[in-house]
Amino acid sequence: MADRKRHGLYRVRPIGVIRSPLTERKDCPHQAYDGAPEAWVEIDPAFAEGLSGIAPGNEVILLTWFHAASRDVLRVHPRGRTEDPSRGVFLTRSPDRPNPIGLHRVEVVAVEGPGRFRVRSLEVLDGTPVIDIKSILAKSADE
Repeated sequence: MADRKRHGLYRVRPIGVIRSPLTERKDCPHQAYDGAPEAWVEIDPAFAEGLSGIAPGNEVILLTWFHAASRDVLRVHPRGRTEDPSRGVFLTRSPDRPNPIGLHRVEVVAVEGPGRFRVRSLEVLDGTPVIDIKSILAKSADE
């Protein structure tokens, strides 16, 4: 692929994994607000220090890798509704996409040890790799 020569090969290293009661893709809600359960985020000990300061009540964005997704999909019916017209995958939240990165805004509800925390409403499969965690930035007082 010519673009690989120009841009190089990118590697993403998982920092942890999701532990969820969702074990079948068909059981995963389309969105967190569709009844997603709580889940545990387990961080590899090599990265646990990066969680320093995390506490219940914090909101974070989890970036995950949809390991069970199809990577050759460019058009989907949003939310799987075949009666609706298909759209380009980049205008949807479908997990099936060339780079199946999940974006999840979650609230921390419990912290257990240095590398494990529980979050509210996470719509991903058990065993889903976590590739990054980002804090939610608060608006400044003058915005």
